[in-house]
Amino acid sequence: MTGRKLQELIAKCLGDFYTRRMEIIRGIELKTILRRKNPYLYKALGTERAGDIVESILLAYISSSDETIFGNIFFEPIAKVVSGGTVSPSEGVDVAIEGPSKYTAFSIKSGPNPYNSSAKKRQNSEFLALRSRLLKLKKDFDPVLAYCYGRIGRRKSTSVIYREVAGQEFWEEITGDPEFYKKLIDLIDREVVAKKKRAYQTEWDRAVNKHSIEFGNLFCDKGGAINWEKLIEFNSGKRQQEK
Repeated sequence: MTGRKLQELIAKCLGDFYTRRMEIIRGIELKTILRRKNPYLYKALGTERAGDIVESILLAYISSSDETIFGNIFFEPIAKVVSGGTVSPSEGVDVAIEGPSKYTAFSIKSGPNPYNSSAKKRQNSEFLALRSRLLKLKKDFDPVLAYCYGRIGRRKSTSVIYREVAGQEFWEEITGDPEFYKKLIDLIDREVVAKKKRAYQTEWDRAVNKHSIEFGNLFCDKGGAINWEKLIEFNSGKRQQEK
């Protein structure tokens, strides 16, 4: 892939990333999120502005989803194109590269956040299922759990069939270029980011305004002060049985 083509691909993926973030902002329901927050903490921190609570809630919500979105909408599509692989025919596997004697299946994750035991078991089961379906190919099966950034230690485990790669090692494996991981960040264009960020900021400001008004109507008194008892009753009070 030429540098220009790669830059165009990265710009498209950046656009898709910001579009998805804006969709999430538009779909936020304040009352749903408030039920999962800690009003005691807000008061203990001295928070007295409805807008501060709303911004804190929105920021935490978006931040928690950004990593997953970026992995799915930025890293994964780029990895599929630059690897020359195909979309895998199996759940839990994102890219497959088939050679004359080997079939490599990648499950692509954003970063090397520790997997819990149930997630590892599920991932291993998905690789096992694909291996069973590929027996007729009579090729070496190489399952890989890949992280697009970060480093990992050499993990040896007899409980899973897959290997793990991260960061430079992953991108070099699928492109053959040891410097690709640097090229990828260099080609995230500041002007493209600035343009997308301006559009996102507009959606953010609208969401803060909208939900601050909603919060004020629900949980502030006529003088504009937060009614903490009303907020905690909404958040933690016993559910009233529907008549």
